[in-house]
Amino acid sequence: MIFVLEQEAEVGFALFFHNFSTFLGRAGIYLEDLYVKPAYRGRGYGKGLLRKLAQIARERGCGRLEWWCLDWNQPSIDFYLSLGAEPMKDWTVYRIAGDTLQKLAE
Repeated sequence: MIFVLEQEAEVGFALFFHNFSTFLGRAGIYLEDLYVKPAYRGRGYGKGLLRKLAQIARERGCGRLEWWCLDWNQPSIDFYLSLGAEPMKDWTVYRIAGDTLQKLAE
């Protein structure tokens, strides 16, 4: 996890972990959560966090940095697009949880 500080106060964070791509044959970084407090948005903290993650990915020899974003979150989508991120239009996220997860496990 990476924290961003302003005058010693935490104003945001990025929670991430390694994943692995069989397509690339290399590890990657999956960004689980990126958060900047509303009062501090638009000041470059989010971009700074993503820049730091890109540096970590490069240092560790990762093939990519990826994350999910909700379809309705247009401000975040616009932000990610401004950085050169590409939406993965050919992929669909699937999930099994709750009772369905329990049933499948039986």
